[in-house]
Amino acid sequence: MSKIKTTILTGFLGAGKTTLLNSLLSQSSSERIAVIVNEYGEVGIDGQLVVDTQDAVVELNNGCICCTVRDDLISAIQELLRSGRQIDRFVIETSGLADPAPVIQSFILDEVLSARLQLDAIVTVVDALHVEQQLTQDEAVEQISFADLIILNKTDLVPDALVIQSEKTLRLLNPLARIVRTSRCQIASADVLDIGAFDLKNILSIDPLVLDEHSHEHDKSIGCVAIREEAPLDPGLFNTWLNRLVQEIGQDLFRMKGVLSFSSEARRYVFHGVHMTLEGRPGKPWAHSEKRRSEIVFIGRNIDEAMLREGVGSCLSSLPALAS
Repeated sequence: MSKIKTTILTGFLGAGKTTLLNSLLSQSSSERIAVIVNEYGEVGIDGQLVVDTQDAVVELNNGCICCTVRDDLISAIQELLRSGRQIDRFVIETSGLADPAPVIQSFILDEVLSARLQLDAIVTVVDALHVEQQLTQDEAVEQISFADLIILNKTDLVPDALVIQSEKTLRLLNPLARIVRTSRCQIASADVLDIGAFDLKNILSIDPLVLDEHSHEHDKSIGCVAIREEAPLDPGLFNTWLNRLVQEIGQDLFRMKGVLSFSSEARRYVFHGVHMTLEGRPGKPWAHSEKRRSEIVFIGRNIDEAMLREGVGSCLSSLPALAS
């Protein structure tokens, strides 16, 4: 029985992992890909943003697969393997705070995974706009150090001189990985999948103890606030509040993302943010039978949950939501 090739997509919060995943899925029409999406917070946003696909998509929320839900990752893969469905490939998107080392360890030491799956590459997406800021976090450094392929994303948002400097910094952290520049993670799937780049000897040279059992602890000052709101939001009030929020505490907000229900819109609205940068767009229409609600996740340092909940609450609309 041939092993199923597996690609791990990693990278710090907001780098563009889900955008890359969607690009790969959109380019793969004939393969049956099992996708596992891991998020740090209890509200799963990224799973809702994966493009419509017939492939299996499994969400693992409320913890990183390098620590609290690592056993869930192994169980999810084993369950998919037992299901009897055709699987040509696994693609695993880690949370933005995941340490790749324990994830790699799972694929090597677990008897079922090592017998049935073959790690093809560790692909790390790096945010060119915030790379220097994010390299103060151990997780970001580890994600780059273990990469077989580094996708330096958002290069269209920074001057060429800074892109060149970022590449030099990345090369110091990882002299072996191939570095590819992208905008919105636009890259041919052939440059990411089936590249056969994973080499355990290289991993052991980085961390000789990678196969030893050890726990991974996150910076305790970093927290996650997940908010669900059933009542519709007023788009004007929310936009004003969110922009004021990033002006006040944007340096400590590593990641913001949400799927919003606006009173004046029959479509959901999707927004993303990294520090001071915000981006939003209309999403697909709410289905007639679908429960409309807003789901928002904030990840940052020393964030005030009560303040965030009060802020979202101040944006509720006095108008009912439009019927879908």
